[in-house]
Amino acid sequence: MNYQEFRKIALHNTITALTIALGCLLLVAPSMAQNYQVLYYFAGGEGGWHPWGGPTLDRAGNIYGTTAIGGAGYGDVYKLSKVGSNWVLSILHDFVGDDDGPGPYSSLVIGPDGALYGSTQAGGITDECCGTVFKLTPPATACKSVSCPWNETILYRFQGGSDGSGAYGGIAFDQAGNIYGTTERGGGNGCTGVGCGIVFKLTNSHGQWTESIVYSFNGNSDGAGPTSTVILDQAGNIYGTTSSGGSAGFGAVYQLTPSGSGWSEHILYNFQNGADGRKPTGGLVMDTAGHLYGNSYYGGSGGRGVVYQLSPAGGGTWSFNLLYSFTTAGENGGPYATLVIDSAGSLYGTTYAAGNGAGSVYKLSQSNGVWTETDLRDFEWSTGALAYGSVALDPNGHVFGVTDEGGNSHNCTGGCGVAWEITQ
Repeated sequence: MNYQEFRKIALHNTITALTIALGCLLLVAPSMAQNYQVLYYFAGGEGGWHPWGGPTLDRAGNIYGTTAIGGAGYGDVYKLSKVGSNWVLSILHDFVGDDDGPGPYSSLVIGPDGALYGSTQAGGITDECCGTVFKLTPPATACKSVSCPWNETILYRFQGGSDGSGAYGGIAFDQAGNIYGTTERGGGNGCTGVGCGIVFKLTNSHGQWTESIVYSFNGNSDGAGPTSTVILDQAGNIYGTTSSGGSAGFGAVYQLTPSGSGWSEHILYNFQNGADGRKPTGGLVMDTAGHLYGNSYYGGSGGRGVVYQLSPAGGGTWSFNLLYSFTTAGENGGPYATLVIDSAGSLYGTTYAAGNGAGSVYKLSQSNGVWTETDLRDFEWSTGALAYGSVALDPNGHVFGVTDEGGNSHNCTGGCGVAWEITQ
């Protein structure tokens, strides 16, 4: 999907009514919608609209995020700070297109140095090509204005060839401070000539960042089209998903292991478009026991996506365990973003258009081997709708997130989106 295609999708607000039904081998707990609060209504213009990527929290409880459109029309980076009982928006950066990069879709990451890091799926060369990785640092003097520009540094501009194109998924740091991520396109010559995507690494040397290709997908059994970022374990292995490709063509879960001077890929699971789901657009999370958790946007017994677990089974093999299957009556209802895991091992996520047809927030928790789904919120258009992004958790167990549309602004067709909080 390019930036212009996204702008068309962002204006569409006619969604078929959806319902949530019981998933396989799971109990369903009652809704906790009364604990939902809108923190901020995006209003378009300078304040941005369509916050696609999920929020990022700092230790002080401030919220950071991106809007895919706004400011000069190319999106911005915002900060929400609580002042008394209200949340106040500050714009940290307005994207201007071209070499600055339009259309940030992913969540931000607070780096080891306290700066904000992120990616754009386009820009760097032109508005349409090919994406950037950027860093934002606060100004030297305090700013109390609504617009408080931070200092932007472009760490890397993708060129659209073997180095990758379309950094939708954001970035991750390893213990040494290197940056890893994916691009949906670029790399080899497969996938109709645009490339099947890559996993990249950025290394810093005296302030200069250099890209190296960790892995270039060929679109066959090894996967194609990674749309989320990666995670790393303590041994330095990389894990991620591809939204297509794999042995059956419906997506795959992969592991990349350091091997000599390069990396070796191992496919942990190939989706079959059956009860196991298809098109895993979200990435992975790992618990303390080394189990991986993820979701798929489509497929499953209800056809609208699943939540799954992958567990090491010995000899380099992994076993697939279906945790939950979403059942909705309309199109595009499943979970789009990467899950979040808390200290108790419970999983949190969003669906794009389930519940009342406007998306939902859910929790999966385990007791004695049984996973229970709790519906935390069914969105309503007046208070936020259509959740693409992941959620964030604070130390008190409060759940924070954004919706791409909905709210009370008439400046955007379907609403400009909201930032919200759920207390449990």
